[in-house]
Amino acid sequence: MTLLEIAEIIGIAAFALSGFWVAVEEKLDLLGVFIASFLTALGGGIIRDVIVGKLPYSFVNFLPSMIVLLVIVFAIALKLHKNFGFQKRKIFIISDSIGLASFSISGALIGLEAELNYFGVVLLALITAVGGGVLRDVLLNRVPMILKAEFYGSISIIIGTFLFLADRFYENNIFITVSLFLFGLALRLFAFYKNWQLPKV
Repeated sequence: MTLLEIAEIIGIAAFALSGFWVAVEEKLDLLGVFIASFLTALGGGIIRDVIVGKLPYSFVNFLPSMIVLLVIVFAIALKLHKNFGFQKRKIFIISDSIGLASFSISGALIGLEAELNYFGVVLLALITAVGGGVLRDVLLNRVPMILKAEFYGSISIIIGTFLFLADRFYENNIFITVSLFLFGLALRLFAFYKNWQLPKV
């Protein structure tokens, strides 16, 4: 299993769970829960693959949809939608942060494979990480998190930048990738709890 596949699997599972939390918060029915989870987990990757001229990974591989389905069944079976006020603060932020870091890495790796320049690599990292959440929030008539959350999209830009530089000056390996994942996850959680904000106009 490649680093890209590992990052994809972790990101899909984490974002499927975060989509589940949003659906519960919006009091959607069962179909709405599935749509919100699928969009959050797979939307960014679909947009990314279309940009680089590939058939979307989730359209030709059965695994992504199965991961989302299993996450939803698991969440409902364990009644994770109960006591949502407490859980949202903890599990939602953690799962969303894991998805953000994982998909930023997978998007940047796809950009590097496609031999894109710096702007292309960073843009793919950002789109992969936030694209699904934006689609979900637009569908639910919410302001997308990337436009209002503390230091959210910036994490993708930082991860994409570091991966681009590592590819140019060193050699990407599992140590660099795992280190960037942990760094991105820690930075996102720290920024959330410290309420870091980018300057507003």
